Amino acid sequence: MSSRFRHVALIGKYQASGGRAQSGALDVVMEDIAAFLEAQGCTVFVEESQADGVPVGRYKALTVEEIGEECDLGLVVGGDGTMLGIGRQLAPYGVPLIGINRGRLGFITDIALDDYQATLVPMLAGEYEEDHRNLMHAQVMRNGVSVFDALAMNDVVVNRGGTSGMVELRVTVGRHFVANQRADGMIIASSTGSTAYSLSAGGPLLHPALPGWVLVPIAPHTLSNRPIVLPDAEEVSIELVGGRDASANFDMQSLASLAIGDRVVVRRSDYRVRFLHPRGWSYFDTLRKKLHWNEGGS
Repeated sequence: MSSRFRHVALIGKYQASGGRAQSGALDVVMEDIAAFLEAQGCTVFVEESQADGVPVGRYKALTVEEIGEECDLGLVVGGDGTMLGIGRQLAPYGVPLIGINRGRLGFITDIALDDYQATLVPMLAGEYEEDHRNLMHAQVMRNGVSVFDALAMNDVVVNRGGTSGMVELRVTVGRHFVANQRADGMIIASSTGSTAYSLSAGGPLLHPALPGWVLVPIAPHTLSNRPIVLPDAEEVSIELVGGRDASANFDMQSLASLAIGDRVVVRRSDYRVRFLHPRGWSYFDTLRKKLHWNEGGS
């Protein structure tokens, strides 16, 4: 079967050993994947920021913007963090992404490295399931002015300082005041991010087809402050009322320091990330495998 994808960007952290680590060239795994893609009739490109030392003339290095404009598929090799980073950047271009898991959990990089060739052959020929994930658009507002702007796929988290006590947060959903909450922080997670920090803080799992968010307090002072599922059509605002050295994290990959009176405002983004999965893929299969459900059962 020939590939329906002609221009494929190979994206990932090129882990190397020995002399290769010094040169920054593609490691053996990435070279094998690139050669496999070429054998399927694909022209292979690499992402520029990771491509120092790639042999000249072998694989052309592109910026993320060039990948968005020139490639019809991104093949991401790594963990979920790698996918989160490139997914946010390529979402405005609509480039679909396939994830090969080279990390640990792999909720969104779901193809096993050992099985990638057998799995990718039919996918490259057009046999796949397509899965769209909404992004979150977050801003830090200070005196009515945006001082920080970011996209997030998993979550937006307001945290207390590392050496300080609880923070006090004023939470508003749409035009409605919810509550002032004292806690170690607050998580606004998408359905994609419901399996990340939100889950460890006691939040529920949300199926990715649900157009919703979950608002999860982190170690709340009042134990009746429980996670709540919200429609993602509503704007969520978290204002820092009290506390020192607080910050806002966006997918745990970018950070903004907060001052008293700052508001972290989260809206549904206009952009979505396009994931491609093997034919027959199921979100429940992923949960069973990654969360070790039914282990020891019949």
